[in-house]
Amino acid sequence: MKPQLIEDEIGRHLRAAEASGELRQAASFGKPLQDAAGWQETPEALRMPFKILKEAGFVPPEVEMLRERSELAQQLADCADEVERRSLQTQLANLEQKLALRLATLQGRGQL
Repeated sequence: MKPQLIEDEIGRHLRAAEASGELRQAASFGKPLQDAAGWQETPEALRMPFKILKEAGFVPPEVEMLRERSELAQQLADCADEVERRSLQTQLANLEQKLALRLATLQGRGQL
C-alpha cells in the first residue's frame, strides 16, 4: 500500500468541503486573500522567513520594529499638531536608522 501524502489528504478534505457546499459558505470564498499587516513593508527577502516564524509563534525583533514603524508613520500622517509631528518624525527617523542597521547586520551575516 502506498503511503498517503499530506497533500493527498488535504485534497480529499477540500473536495469533500466543496461537494458539501461548505467552501461556498465561507465569507472569503472567491475573493483574493488579504496581505497580512506589514507584508508590503517587509523586505522581500524576509517575508517568507518571517511568515514561517510568525506561524510558529515567534516574532523576530525586526518584525516588531517594522510594525512600530508602520504605526508611527500612520500617527504622523494623522497628526495635525506641529510639535507632536516633530516628535513623531524624530521617533520614526531613529527607528528607521535602528532598523536599517539591524537589517544591514543580518545581510552582512548572509541571513538575508
